[in-house]
Amino acid sequence: MKSPIIVALDYPELAMATAMLDRLDPAMTRVKVGKEMFTRFGPAMVEACMQRGFEVFLDLKFHDIPNTVAGACRSAADLGVWMMNVHASGGRRMMEAAAEAIQSSSAKLIGVTILTSLSQEEIAEIGYSGTPEENVSRLAALAKASGLDGIVCSPREAARIRAELGPDFDLVTPGVRPAGSDTGDQRRVMTPRDALDAGATSLVIGRPITGAPDPQSALEEILASIS
Repeated sequence: MKSPIIVALDYPELAMATAMLDRLDPAMTRVKVGKEMFTRFGPAMVEACMQRGFEVFLDLKFHDIPNTVAGACRSAADLGVWMMNVHASGGRRMMEAAAEAIQSSSAKLIGVTILTSLSQEEIAEIGYSGTPEENVSRLAALAKASGLDGIVCSPREAARIRAELGPDFDLVTPGVRPAGSDTGDQRRVMTPRDALDAGATSLVIGRPITGAPDPQSALEEILASIS
């Protein structure tokens, strides 16, 4: 079974990112390339990961008119990424267009529901009624109905979504921190073991691994805690 861990790479220099990649075993983790690094380094960052044997989650959270998002997803699939995402709040037509654009590839497409950095007060401030859980549930159902493979959600919503949408739907959970770790800017967090027990499919973990003195050992400790 492939490791459920996705290590989040966030570096201002390509050499720093590749140095981290060289300290990790691609058989034990996938990696996430987000907006900062892709904007700085473009496809070269994705290629650097894949050349070292890593499967790549391209975390650009596309959100635009359907045709534009479809084209962006097609371009991402052409890079050979393992997974990419769009904002579920872009609506059904946008998500359907994205899914159709990559249906001939092996890439996964998931929808971002409610960012794990948002508190209840912040969700209300931007105009969403209801709790974070209710909004995640609504957007997750829309994503599945639109043909997506899964969603990004807080681990605290995973059990609810798993019960509502069944076993064949990927739940990718940031906001995962080993016991005793700093929660940083995440609000709705859970340990790796608890997140998997709640129904998560993949666990996005950054600083507890990349900020450790020995990142590979930190990765192995987390894998041991969920084995």
